[in-house]
Amino acid sequence: MAPALTPEQTSTIKATVPVLAEHGETITRKFYSDMLRAHPELKNVFNNTHQATGHQAQALAGALYAYAANIDDLGKLAPAVELICHKHASLYIQPEQYATVGKFLLETMQTVLGEACTPAILDAWGAAYWQLANVMISREAGLYDTASDWTDWKDFKIARKERESEAISSFYLEPVSPSLKLPQYKPGQYISVQILVDELDGGVYQARQYSLSDAPGKDYLRITVKREPGLEIGEPKDMTHAGYLSNILHDKKSVGDVVRVSHPFGDFFFEEKEEEKDDPVVLISAGVGLTCLMSILNTLAEVQPCRPVSWIHGARTSGVRAFKADINRLAASHRNISTVYFESEPKEEDVEGRDYDLKGRISLDRISDKLCTDNSKTQYFVCGPTRFMLDVEAKLKSLGVPSEKIKMELFGTGGVPKI
Repeated sequence: MAPALTPEQTSTIKATVPVLAEHGETITRKFYSDMLRAHPELKNVFNNTHQATGHQAQALAGALYAYAANIDDLGKLAPAVELICHKHASLYIQPEQYATVGKFLLETMQTVLGEACTPAILDAWGAAYWQLANVMISREAGLYDTASDWTDWKDFKIARKERESEAISSFYLEPVSPSLKLPQYKPGQYISVQILVDELDGGVYQARQYSLSDAPGKDYLRITVKREPGLEIGEPKDMTHAGYLSNILHDKKSVGDVVRVSHPFGDFFFEEKEEEKDDPVVLISAGVGLTCLMSILNTLAEVQPCRPVSWIHGARTSGVRAFKADINRLAASHRNISTVYFESEPKEEDVEGRDYDLKGRISLDRISDKLCTDNSKTQYFVCGPTRFMLDVEAKLKSLGVPSEKIKMELFGTGGVPKI
C-alpha cells in the first residue's frame, strides 16, 4: 500500500494542472503508443476503436486533469472511479497491469515534458498514481469477490438470435459449462463480450460492454445489439468504427457459435427495496438505449407488479424501434405501466396513435403528466446518447428533481462523467 501524499506532493500535483491542460493529450497518446508497442498482449485489453480515434487518450488526459484538479477532495471523483472500476472488472484488469501502466505513464511524462518534469514532479506523480491505483485495485478486488468463482472469461454459446427491429437483434447466451451458475445480477448491469478479431494484427481479442436486456433469474443472459449499417467486416477502413464488433455479432456469429463473456458488472442498476415498492419509476431512453431499461422494466413487472412505471422512448422510425410489442403486452397486463412513444422521422406508412404517440424527439415538456415530478420519491433511469442524457438530466433538475434521483448509463471510454 502506497503512503498518503505529503503536503508538498499535493501542492506539486496541483501546480501541474495547467501543464496537463496543455500537454495532457500529447502525453497520453504517446503513453498508449509506447506501452502497446512494448506489450502487444495488452491490445487484447484496450479498445482498438478508442485507440485509433484518440478517444482513449482523450479520456485518460481528462481523468488525469480531473484527478490533479481535485487532489484536495477526491470524494468528488468517487462516482467516476466506481464507473471505471466496474468496467475494469468486466475486462478482468489485474494488479500487475497497473504496474505496467504506471511505469509507462511516468516515463512518458518525463519524455514529453523534458526538463520541466523535475524529480519532485515525477516523485509526486508516482505517489499520486499509486494512491489512485491502490483505491481501484482494492475496489476491483471487492467486485471480483462478488463474482464467486467466475473470475475470468467464460465460454457461452449463442442459443438464440432474434431480430427485434430493422437494426437491432437479441442474442440469448447460455454457458457452455453446465456447472456455471448464472448470477442474480442487478437489472441495468452489463456484461463484456470478447471476440477474436482475425483482421487485427493477425488476431486480437476485443471486448465490448453490452447491457443485459432481460430480468435476472433466467437460464440465459440476453444482450440486445444494434447493427451499424454500411460496415464491411474485414475492411481496414471500418475496423476503427465503434460498431465493428456489433457487426461481427450480427453478420458472423450464428446460433451455436461460442463467444467469451464476463461476469455482469455495472454501477447503473435498479435495486429492489420493499420500502420503495409504491414509489414511481420513470424509464426514459432513446434508440438502442432502451436495452438496460428493458431489464429494469421486466424486473419491475415480475417483482413489484403494482409499482407505477412510466416508459418513455424515442426512435427515428417505427422500423428501428425494438421491443414495442413486448412493452405493449406488459402495459396491457399491468395497468400501472404507461407508455409514450416519440418518433422523430415517421415513415409514410407510420400512423400516429398506432406506431407512435408524439412526432419529434423526446420532449419532457409535452408529457409532464408522465414524469411524476409531484412525488419526491420518484426514481428516474435514463439511457441513450450522452447529449440526450445530459439534456434530460438538466430538464428534470429544472423541474425540481434532485440529482440523487436521476441515474444515467454512461459507457464511453471510462472517462469522468461527472465532477
